[in-house]
Amino acid sequence: MANQTKYPSASIATTTKVVLPNDTNTLGKLFGGALMAWIDEIAVVAAFRHSGRVAVTAAINNVSFSKQIDLGAIVTLSAKVSRAFNSSMEVIIDVTVEDRVTGEQDLSNQAILTFVAVDQNGRSIAVPEITPETEEDQARYDAALRRRQLSLVIAGRMKAEDATELRAIFKA
Repeated sequence: MANQTKYPSASIATTTKVVLPNDTNTLGKLFGGALMAWIDEIAVVAAFRHSGRVAVTAAINNVSFSKQIDLGAIVTLSAKVSRAFNSSMEVIIDVTVEDRVTGEQDLSNQAILTFVAVDQNGRSIAVPEITPETEEDQARYDAALRRRQLSLVIAGRMKAEDATELRAIFKA
């Protein structure tokens, strides 16, 4: 399966939730932890759709809580694989809140998670490459390599001088 190339759109996974009282804090706002659970749940579906394998969460690279989400809000989470490496996949999740009058979607939060595809013994397994389809896909694809290199440098698994994409940012 690793020799295949797939498009990001093939991995799209979307779910819609209503913020219920059990999901909120004492101020009537969605718990950050509840949102993170929803994010992880939809992101693994996108990772599965891309890899065709069981996938496990390897890292939560970023979660932005840009806007509070109120009790009763209609929340849509849309996940899509932005880049695939050897056995890992970066998944970007956009969280929107629907205006109940106009139906318009307002981006409220975003998250980036990394998943690893595993075989029946729980060992990592190769995943298909990604071919970006749109300008946004290409921008996310390019940025994923920079995020990966930064993560590897911080973890001590890559020398800073070998992080060519990161170095290119500072030379521009």
